[in-house]
Amino acid sequence: MNATAADLASGKGHKDENFPVASKLVAPQFRAPIMAFYRFARLADDIADHETASADAKLERLEAMRLGIIGDSDAEPSAVALRQAMAERRIDPVHALDLLEAFRRDVTKLRYGSWDELIDYCRFSANPVGRFVLDVHGEDRALWPANDALCTALQVINHLQDCGKDHRQLDRVYLPQDMLAAAGARTVELGEDKATPGLLTVIQACAERTQHLLAEAAPFARAIRDRRLGVEVAVIQRLAVSLAARLRRRDPLSERVHHGKAEALWLASGAALGRFVRP
Repeated sequence: MNATAADLASGKGHKDENFPVASKLVAPQFRAPIMAFYRFARLADDIADHETASADAKLERLEAMRLGIIGDSDAEPSAVALRQAMAERRIDPVHALDLLEAFRRDVTKLRYGSWDELIDYCRFSANPVGRFVLDVHGEDRALWPANDALCTALQVINHLQDCGKDHRQLDRVYLPQDMLAAAGARTVELGEDKATPGLLTVIQACAERTQHLLAEAAPFARAIRDRRLGVEVAVIQRLAVSLAARLRRRDPLSERVHHGKAEALWLASGAALGRFVRP
């Protein structure tokens, strides 16, 4: 193998993400397995998004990670660490395997024909993350539909925020092709410094659909038995609601659509307080 997984790592860590990852709100006994899952996911994401590695090299490294999860290889340390963490807690490896399917798609699929295609991608790229965290906490799997709505919303928000960068750097476009066509927009417009009216219409329409997903997820935080996890989910929900609303007003190609640290802290504090005082 020409390139190791470490060669393709970006150096990005959990503090660089748009949303909290195993924050101090989560009880200490749960942070280690969540961070093992995060490190595994971060590396797989870095591999899929590497700008110069070939598709074959990326798929080879992702396969090595899959073999590590199922126990057929110890070549990839992050996969071995996650496999051990899952075994200790009797957690189904399906979450990690689903995630790898999403990253394989990132290597081989550069366009999404419809909103339904995008949602199916999110079923593998986003939903397993929340499901894993719920399983680590021993939460009821009846919460999965609410989890899926929130995780899918978070993924679409990230796609909308980064739509220009993804196109320029990776020639990857998550905006549904049928929505672009209906608005008279073209993929090439994602390379501009400012969104055209048609492209902006699509971005805003996707943001509106994301708001519907967040409405479905609204009861999620209060339904979680573990109070500390419920607070973290409430924080994530509040940040996502704010970003989805912003994406309906702003152009991610020319305007800032991410939270500043002070703004994020203010929103998070309000959400956390609201969850703590509710039964």
